[in-house]
Amino acid sequence: MKRSAGDKASQIVIIVLLSLLCVTVIYPFLYMLAISLNQGNDAAKGGVYLWPRAFTFYNFRIVLGNEVIQHSYWITIARTILGTVLGLLVTLLAAFGLSYRALPMRGTILGYVLLTMLFSGGLIPFYIQLHDLHLLNSFWVYIVPSAFSAWNMFVMMKFIQGIPEALIESAEMDGAHPFRVLWSIILPLSKPMLAALGLFTGVMHWNDWFAGAFFVSNQKLIPVQTFLQQLLSAQDISAVLGSNNNVEALARGTSLANVTLMSIKMATVMVSAIPILCVYPFLQRYFVKGVLIGSVKG
Repeated sequence: MKRSAGDKASQIVIIVLLSLLCVTVIYPFLYMLAISLNQGNDAAKGGVYLWPRAFTFYNFRIVLGNEVIQHSYWITIARTILGTVLGLLVTLLAAFGLSYRALPMRGTILGYVLLTMLFSGGLIPFYIQLHDLHLLNSFWVYIVPSAFSAWNMFVMMKFIQGIPEALIESAEMDGAHPFRVLWSIILPLSKPMLAALGLFTGVMHWNDWFAGAFFVSNQKLIPVQTFLQQLLSAQDISAVLGSNNNVEALARGTSLANVTLMSIKMATVMVSAIPILCVYPFLQRYFVKGVLIGSVKG
């Protein structure tokens, strides 16, 4: 089919706009990567935009060799894995149970869940609740409060309700109990949606700095994003390098004059951003399928 001149012009405009959008998204990342791979004192002179002028891994050596960052990295990895798995488990079980229309008081329960999604008690009541539950200044403050998401539950429930009822009814007629139905029918068919919700939940846990900044005072329990938030507001590089002994161990013959606070900040940003970016390609197929299914059935 031959396209008109107007269609060709519209396609060119769309391509140009999308290209500009891609540049605005990719360029800041490339700029930070170039600064993190460049000697700090050289980058401070300016002129480093897309490619490091004085290439070095020393900024990453300092960042990855810092004990506080090492602890925060393990905290972030642990909370992301455990929080995502527990969140998907709770979401799947709640959505599966509430998908039964014959469930007693189902409408009341759904109304209560919807109410919690629309209205919040505020930060201070939430803080008091965490205090009463003895979750403050503990690792579990990252896991327990975020184990259930009303939005994810409603999305998952709508997906389960879209599964043909004949499959579930035939399994029940063959004597399958609810957990058997969940394991043999619901779970295999829900992999695309679970992958999409899992990616959203994992990114939320990985990028969250708020909980570590307001609910945790022990520096050994803060996630890497909270450390990054503290670093971005720091005025002295000693806040990153720590004691003099630590500085000497990290230097090992390399002049610390080549290091600046900006280069350390950019290296920390890269260390905190690259791992979660590497996960997406492995989940892309399920993620796109899950989002499309959710948009059609929602």
